[in-house]
Amino acid sequence: MVNFKFMKTATLILAASVLIFTSCKRNDTTTTNVLTSSDDNGGYASDAAKLESHSNDVISITDVAATTGSSGLRTTSTCATITFDTAGSAHIMTVDFGAGCTGVDGKTRTGKLIVAYTGHYKDSASTHTITSTNYTVNGLDLRVHKTVTNMGRNTSGSYYYAVTVSDSIVYATDSIASWTGTRNRTWLSGYGTTTRTDDSYEITGVTTVTRANGHVFTFTITSPLKIVYGCDYIESGTVTITSSSFAVGRTLDYSYGGGGCDNQAMLSFGTHDYVITLR
Repeated sequence: MVNFKFMKTATLILAASVLIFTSCKRNDTTTTNVLTSSDDNGGYASDAAKLESHSNDVISITDVAATTGSSGLRTTSTCATITFDTAGSAHIMTVDFGAGCTGVDGKTRTGKLIVAYTGHYKDSASTHTITSTNYTVNGLDLRVHKTVTNMGRNTSGSYYYAVTVSDSIVYATDSIASWTGTRNRTWLSGYGTTTRTDDSYEITGVTTVTRANGHVFTFTITSPLKIVYGCDYIESGTVTITSSSFAVGRTLDYSYGGGGCDNQAMLSFGTHDYVITLR
């Protein structure tokens, strides 16, 4: 078994994720107006949530594959096949789900995830690039390309990783949602242990979602997002959403209600605030 460990972020759940922009129910707290835009009403939010969730799922799968082998992925004796090619300077791990593999999470995956890595996960400056071939989850066609780089310690002494992402979801022919950008994932706790239950992260960065209708939305984390293992929601942090599709930017505040693990957030734009129930 190769001795490297991918980001336990996988647990994320980016988590959840993720999640950051879950399709949700909105209640306008300051006006009788409602959000009538199809983009606002679960559009960019739903696309971003799916992309974020599947991105973190991919990191989780490759983490488990690298540390435990196929036994951590399968529910039957024949499921994902994991192989390693260490002949070249960049070693390759392939997770092959074949024509269909149902994991412990009940999701059926097909195709391959391919990881090119240099150095162990905890080696400073090591990189791990994850791509996909004919990869689907419950029939959803996903195109994956992300690189995780160990940046060592920040000025506060915490370990952090830079993540560049260029993923997409193919809903149908000529109907594709894409996601590009960067993330810094800083470990708050759990880095030095082998268990995931004590993991927590601080997430910063900027990503862009291009919807199938061609509308483009930029998501900027203005106050770091806190992700904690075992919580299905982001505990705190703020994101701004800008787009040429609307004149006034949106702000999504996950600290609404005092923070902590709950499904409440506040969406604000102009003079209007909308209490959101995440689902």
